[in-house]
Amino acid sequence: MNMEAKTVAVVDYGMGNLRSVSQAVQAAAEGSGWTVVVTSRPEEVRAAQRIVLPGQGAMPDCMRELRDSGLQQSVLEAAASKPMFGVCVGMQMLLDHSAEGDTPGLSLIPGEVRKFDLAGRTQPDGSRFKVPQMGWNQVRQVAHGGAAHPVWAGVPDGSYFYFVHSFYARPQNPAHCAGEADYGGVIAAAIARDNIFATQFHPEKSAEHGLALYRNFLHWNP
Repeated sequence: MNMEAKTVAVVDYGMGNLRSVSQAVQAAAEGSGWTVVVTSRPEEVRAAQRIVLPGQGAMPDCMRELRDSGLQQSVLEAAASKPMFGVCVGMQMLLDHSAEGDTPGLSLIPGEVRKFDLAGRTQPDGSRFKVPQMGWNQVRQVAHGGAAHPVWAGVPDGSYFYFVHSFYARPQNPAHCAGEADYGGVIAAAIARDNIFATQFHPEKSAEHGLALYRNFLHWNP
């Protein structure tokens, strides 16, 4: 059996929570025949069958590092045809533009990233909304092409996932929203198009349901 034919590349351009993402993908891949490689080499991204694009920190830094690392082109090539999973800022990078540092994104899914504007607003329990949103929040799966996205398979609708973010995604086309959360209003918790699926929350910090998403991603055939 050709083991080379089953590689997942976790893209290392210097700005992701790589250790915990790769460990979670590794755990999800156990026994499935998939090999997980953390790589900063464009040729390894090109050779992989699936791509995970993590992101952490500020969007301008993430975009600059992706470009300067020489990985941006191979990520765009991968996004054209291979299953790809964006995580946190890795999801925000897929859109056209972010208000954080007035930064252009990869324009893989039309839309923009906005800053939470929750000053002085209170939550139902009377406490103030904090920015960043940090902690567990409930995610409602949004019908994507008539049904919940295949990456949600077996994950109960309304499950809780772990978020840390001050900016949120607004896809232009509601059909590209695959999951919603509520934080001072409805926000996109997951976006998807064709062979791309991405989450604002951190699956690798979201216990069993997070691992299930990575596992589903490895079996997903868009």
